Amino acid sequence: MENPSNEQTAIRTTYFSIFGNASLALIKGLAGFFGNSYALIADAIESTTDIFSSLLVLFGLTYAKKPADENHPYGHGKIEPLITFVVVAFLVTSATIIAYESIQHIQTPHKTPESWTLYILGAIILWKEISYQIVIRKSKLTHSSSLKADAWHHRSDAITSVMAFIGISIALIFGKGYETADDWAALLASAFILYNSYLIFRPALGEIMDEHQYDDLILEIREKALEVKGILGTEKCFIRKSGMKYHVDLHAIVDGSISVEKGHWIAHNLKDYLRKEIPNLGHVLIHIEPNEFKNRNV
Repeated sequence: MENPSNEQTAIRTTYFSIFGNASLALIKGLAGFFGNSYALIADAIESTTDIFSSLLVLFGLTYAKKPADENHPYGHGKIEPLITFVVVAFLVTSATIIAYESIQHIQTPHKTPESWTLYILGAIILWKEISYQIVIRKSKLTHSSSLKADAWHHRSDAITSVMAFIGISIALIFGKGYETADDWAALLASAFILYNSYLIFRPALGEIMDEHQYDDLILEIREKALEVKGILGTEKCFIRKSGMKYHVDLHAIVDGSISVEKGHWIAHNLKDYLRKEIPNLGHVLIHIEPNEFKNRNV
């Protein structure tokens, strides 16, 4: 039976990200404009792109909830890594814009940032790190790759703010000649954002390509299978992730002398038991192997 709690949790968490990013984008933009800090303005640009990326994540999570149909027998969960790719594109775009504008500001003389902007940045850093911890915890709970990408948007935002804090502090401490310190900080932050983009992109690519990356889950499936009456062992176990569900192909070993009908019911019992004990499983396909062939690669 499908458990909608993970999907609902992920969607609620995305709303949290949207409202938080919208508020911070406004605060950062105003503080950067009146406080003469491009690093804060760059921060506001990233938060603005975060709003759109979070809206995309919300769309992806909502679409992934659609039940399986004739054209999509495994459901619609594969849209999650696809949305993650788009979110990564937003990150790369914002990093590029920040880097370009930072270089332009470095080449243009401007005023030293106002000291009060440090208080704004301190509060922003604290809030974004708290937001990251909340969203990353929810992404692990729900097994959502797009929610993980959204969490890293918060962490990237926090990194950008830390760089801005350092840059503005240098400009204020050393005074004339160091006005561009916060621009250099924004440029460095763009490099961090690009690196994080790769960290988000790589697992999503593996999900699309059905890479082998679920050893812990395979071990749990093998252990649970042995708890089912009639199962003597397991052989091959393949896992594909789609949205928040894991689809499993499992070769189960049974007594070779039993009837086909009995083997059929053991397979059904195993499937039902696995889905009951591990709620994140989606489709489970059981292939029965007779015991005498357990050492053969078939």
